[in-house]
Amino acid sequence: MDAKFHRVKTKDTDDDEFAPSEIYRIWKNVLVIGFAFMIHFTAFWGTSNLQSSVNADDALGTFTLAAIYASLILSNIFLPTIVIRWFGCKWTVALSFITYMPFIIAQFYPKFYTMIPAGLAVGFGGGPLWCAKCTYLTVIAEAYGRITGTSTDIAVTRFFGVFFMFYQFSQVWGNLISSAVLSSGGIPEPTALLTNTTVSNLTSLLSETVATSLQSEGPNDICGANFCPGTEAQTANPNLHPPETSKINLITGIYLACMVAACLVVAIFVDPMQRYGKGRKGSGSGLSGLRLLAVTMKQLANPYQILILPITMFIGAEQAFIAADFNAAYVSCGWGISNIGFVMICFGVCNGIAAIFIGNLIKITGRSPVICFALSLHVALIVTLLVWQPASSNKLVFFVIAALWGICDAVWLVQINSLSGILFPGQEEASYSNFRLWESTGSVITYAYSPYLCTDVKLYLLLGLLLIGASGYTAVEYQQYKHKHVDEEKAKGKFELVHNNTKSDEVAE
Repeated sequence: MDAKFHRVKTKDTDDDEFAPSEIYRIWKNVLVIGFAFMIHFTAFWGTSNLQSSVNADDALGTFTLAAIYASLILSNIFLPTIVIRWFGCKWTVALSFITYMPFIIAQFYPKFYTMIPAGLAVGFGGGPLWCAKCTYLTVIAEAYGRITGTSTDIAVTRFFGVFFMFYQFSQVWGNLISSAVLSSGGIPEPTALLTNTTVSNLTSLLSETVATSLQSEGPNDICGANFCPGTEAQTANPNLHPPETSKINLITGIYLACMVAACLVVAIFVDPMQRYGKGRKGSGSGLSGLRLLAVTMKQLANPYQILILPITMFIGAEQAFIAADFNAAYVSCGWGISNIGFVMICFGVCNGIAAIFIGNLIKITGRSPVICFALSLHVALIVTLLVWQPASSNKLVFFVIAALWGICDAVWLVQINSLSGILFPGQEEASYSNFRLWESTGSVITYAYSPYLCTDVKLYLLLGLLLIGASGYTAVEYQQYKHKHVDEEKAKGKFELVHNNTKSDEVAE
């Protein structure tokens, strides 16, 4: 059937309506946006997952990630409504992709004066990027609902599920690229280099001493929950030996090409949002300057927005933990840097598959059971990480933990993102701007303390934030249930009143 766009006037309303064939074009836009984000974040996540291990000197990689999320906080406060108003959602996405490219280019020459500014550029582009994406999907979901008769809540959740399926598969391709390159040809082992015939006898003796010490202590004694960044034991661990510069440069070149391709895909194939939101008044429409900032901050006066802040911060914190601390303290320390990609591929696959099924699952179970499942599973994973000692002999455990963590992350992302659109209709820019603001706050705090705290302390902090966030989410669901129950009672009362009046009229006759 031809998916060409049509608008028809109805007799009973002045509103424009879409032809049924428009659903194909709407799905095209959802799929193209998801595909573009997948290509783009293939590069970003592939690079980010290596930062805490490859650029570990002076915690350069971790501080760069902190810079990204610190600037993302400011970006979410000041920029989304302004940039979207200037360029529209489509071009905001395309232009924001460009701001990520300096972060990739800086990997060719990783220094504080190249990496930190590049990280700041990512953050300033990230706020408008994610707000534009969320607003676009919500608006076209409303159009989809009008055409198909589907509830907007279900359409929003379905579109977010499809999007995050693509988005989370970026973990697969990004880490597949890094693993393939880092594993090719083999990376010289530190012990092999130390036994080279050109090394002096004194150096050989010292290397044997270090090897003996590591063997007696075992990598599982200094890794996992016991991992403390910057200690001498971590420096001596052969698993943390950085890969060759030529391989990092090859990975960087591939990732840069991915970002350029993603920008072109959006610019060429995505329809402008005006097609579906003509005449729409968003939360930032018609405002400028500080008044636009006030819109974002005013949203914090809404009790629902306050209650979902802790769980939103937890999403940022748990993503930062899996990207930096899990990779450094467990995978790199216990197994080796070259294996980070393989483990994160498992994370990405399970994350993507879970995201696509969650939208359909909540139609059967509702939101609350899915959230309860994710809460129980995530608590169990944190407790497991507190007691498990990682070692190369336990390879399967790395993959199981990454897979289950990916499922939990998918639940939080899809449900809390869609909940932000459901709770605040007509205020999408402000609500999604707040979502990214507080998600980024959780990330930047986690990255900021990462170089200074041992892993067990980080896990306890993460667990505490999860429990607080779950309490706030429960309060929101309870309030929603109460309001729904009251509305049903009012509707029932009106029906009974009309029914009784009808019976009285019949008796009078």
